[in-house]
Amino acid sequence: MEEQRPSPPPVPVAADHLEIPTVFITEEEMAAFEAAITSAARSLSSRSLSLLQPKALRAPPSPSLPSSSRFAIFPHNLQTDWKANADRRFSNLSNPAELDVEDSGGCTTNNCLRRSKSLFRRYRMRRGLSVTDITGSEWCEKQMEFVLTRGRRELTEAMKAGSFRHQQLEEESREDAWALKLLNFIYGTNQLLSKGLTRELPIVGLVEGVWVIGVIDEVRMTTIKGVQFPSLVDTKTRRQNTLPSEPQKRNARLQLMCYKYLWDYIVSNDFPIGFFFKFFELRPHHKFSNEIKEQIANSGLHIETLEELVNHFRAICCSLVPSHDELLLRYEHQADHAVLAEDTFTFDWDWFKSQIGHCFQFWLGKREAGYVSEDERWKCRHCSFSATCPLTQMQSNTKEANN
Repeated sequence: MEEQRPSPPPVPVAADHLEIPTVFITEEEMAAFEAAITSAARSLSSRSLSLLQPKALRAPPSPSLPSSSRFAIFPHNLQTDWKANADRRFSNLSNPAELDVEDSGGCTTNNCLRRSKSLFRRYRMRRGLSVTDITGSEWCEKQMEFVLTRGRRELTEAMKAGSFRHQQLEEESREDAWALKLLNFIYGTNQLLSKGLTRELPIVGLVEGVWVIGVIDEVRMTTIKGVQFPSLVDTKTRRQNTLPSEPQKRNARLQLMCYKYLWDYIVSNDFPIGFFFKFFELRPHHKFSNEIKEQIANSGLHIETLEELVNHFRAICCSLVPSHDELLLRYEHQADHAVLAEDTFTFDWDWFKSQIGHCFQFWLGKREAGYVSEDERWKCRHCSFSATCPLTQMQSNTKEANN
């Protein structure tokens, strides 16, 4: 995945010519982000505004899972222990069947008006947040607000083409678009369990009651004491032969923690199918296009509707175990793939929850967009919106006052 964040003054490092596979961001993930921007004008509708109130929803009964599922390669006692630990981690989450993601225990006129105009409602209804949305707002909330309301200034031809294709798929059939995501997850987990490695794995789940989607860069099977479990890895390619700054490391860590949380959520919880169909406005009994039918047939599955595919997806998730708490970020030079640094760290639940809570306050309209801190204002030099950003004007006024 190409590192997109600008750096402060560079810190040179010696070149290391170890060759490792290069992993770039998928066109699908970037297209999803760009398509949400270009279609913002039509993403708000009166029908959409009711979708965050799934109080009467209940997921249909879970499919019966055979004890000898080919996905259940983990010892039963290990699955039980890890799932119990994950259940405790997710125990403070609200039940999605009883949740309004913007409910804070009261709604004054001003609060309700502000939330009705929240960025989430205006730009992410029927789509959910992407992990890119979360990391983008962590980098700079004001920049993210400008991207949504004004549009991204610079789009490559690949990004434009990907955005167009994504919109085309959604206009043809949102059900087929989601079928592709779920099929890619099924293919990816099969590859993970048979070969010990998969890349570009699509993921979707609830984070504090909010639907979040993303693409995990790499999942590998790691063996410790004779037991295999999934470990998450993300590779960042850098244009300059320099180490990442602390804000870049923090942002990348949050991204990888989001992927871990989503993986652990879908394997540790009963995937809320009813809420899933309702929020994304999907037809459970939709019959797939010939293209999707062919892919399903080639995979050996006997599935005709989206509801059957989602149930199969849930069955697979139920047979997997949470990922290891140790995560790995790799930074490599784009020109020669030399490894610049490896950052191994442990998932920090308290820090992650704090970051997500702060992020969702912004997205759900509970507060205005914030600016970067004073010690990170070097980011503004690389921002295409800096000329019209209020922070630039405030800084200019301060300089004039001091002079």
